[in-house]
Amino acid sequence: MEEQQFLTSMGVRVSSAQSNLRRDPQRDGIDVPDPLMQGAAMFLTYAYDAIPDPPVSPAAPLASAVAARAPTDGVDRISLLPDALLRNVVSRLPAKDAARTAALATRWRGLWRSVPLTLVDAHILPACVRADHRMPGGEDALSRAVALAASRVLDAHPGPFRCVHLSRCHMASHQADIERWLELLAAKGVQELVFLNRPWPIDHPLPRALYGCTSVTRLHLGFCRIPSTAGLPRTTRFPHLRELVLDTFVVQERDLHFLIDRSPALEVLTVTTNQTGARVRLISRSLRCVQVTMSGQVDITVVDAPRLERLLMWMIYPAMPGGRRSRIKIGHAPNLCMLGHCQPGFELEIGNTILKVGTKMSPSTMVPSVKILALEVGFQVRNEVKMMPCFLKCFPNIETLHVFLTKLCML
Repeated sequence: MEEQQFLTSMGVRVSSAQSNLRRDPQRDGIDVPDPLMQGAAMFLTYAYDAIPDPPVSPAAPLASAVAARAPTDGVDRISLLPDALLRNVVSRLPAKDAARTAALATRWRGLWRSVPLTLVDAHILPACVRADHRMPGGEDALSRAVALAASRVLDAHPGPFRCVHLSRCHMASHQADIERWLELLAAKGVQELVFLNRPWPIDHPLPRALYGCTSVTRLHLGFCRIPSTAGLPRTTRFPHLRELVLDTFVVQERDLHFLIDRSPALEVLTVTTNQTGARVRLISRSLRCVQVTMSGQVDITVVDAPRLERLLMWMIYPAMPGGRRSRIKIGHAPNLCMLGHCQPGFELEIGNTILKVGTKMSPSTMVPSVKILALEVGFQVRNEVKMMPCFLKCFPNIETLHVFLTKLCML
C-alpha cells in the first residue's frame, strides 16, 4: 500500500469521496423507488466502488484489433501453441469466454476446465445490460439469471477458482444456492472471494459454510451478517488469508476476533460502514494495516501487533448518544508509523495512560515510531486547542503532520 492511499484515507481527497457519496444513485443505474432508500442506495454505490478489480476484464481492445487483421491463409496458429501457453491464455479470460473456447477446436475442449478460473457475476449479465448495472434491491428476473449462470459455472468447473465475485443478485432469495456455492468453493479451492448481498436485509446471515473456504487469500464481505463461530472445530483456520474487508455488516465481537486470531498471515484488515460501531482487539503477529471507516463508535485496542505499521480511521462518530466516546488504545506496536485521523472527542490511551490536558509525558506515554500523524481540530473550541500540544508530545518523531479543521456546526 503506497503513501498516497494513506493520504486519500486521511482526507486529502475527502471532497471527491463526499461528492461520490452525494451523487444521484439513479444516474448510476440504481433503482430507488422510495426516498427513504436513497441512503442505502448511496452506501451500495460506495460498496460497489470499493470492490477490488478482478484479474480479468471482458474488454479486450488489443485482442479485438488483432482479430480484425486475421491472416488470410486460414491457418490456426494459436492452436499450435504449447498446452501450457494455451492454459495461460484461457486463465486470463472471464468465465463465460473461457468456457466458449471449447468450441474453437478439438485442441481447446478441455482447456478451460484445467485452469484456475475467474468468475465475476457482473461479467455474465445479459449483453443488453451494462456491466456496472446496479439492480433493484429485491429479486427480479435479472437477479435470477445471474444466480443461475453462477451456479452453472461453479458446478461445471472442477476448480480451483482464482477469483470469484458474487455481488449482483438478491442473496436473500437464494439462501440454498449461497450455501451450495460456498460448499463448492470450499471443496474446489477459491483464492479471492468477494461476496456482496443485494442489499436487503443488510443483516442477511451468511451460511457457516463460509468457514470451510480455508484456501482463500483475499476475502471481501458486504451487506450481510457474519456467521457465528460458536461450535466450530478448534482446527478451523485461514492459513493463507492476507486481506479481510468487512463492509456494511453485522458481526459479534467474538466472531471478529476469531477471524483475526485464526488468520496467521493476515496483513490488511478493513472495517467500513458499520453503523452500530466496532470493537476491535488486535493481537496479531502479521497485521500491517488496519483501516476503520464510516462507522459508529469504535473501540480499537492494539494489544500486541509487532508488525502493525498503519492504523487509519476516517468518518468515525466520536461518541454515540448515551454511550462512551470512541477510544483508541495503543499497547505494543513498535513499528506503527502512520496514525490518524484522530477526531475531536476521541479518547486516546497509550499504555495505561489516558491522555488529557496536562498529562505529564514519560517514555510510557510516547509512541516514537509514528512518523505521519493526522489530527482533526476545532480551533473554535478551547479544550481541543489545548489538547493539541499534548497529542504532539506523544509522538516526538513526527515528520509529516496533517491537520484538518472542524467546523463548529459539526461538533
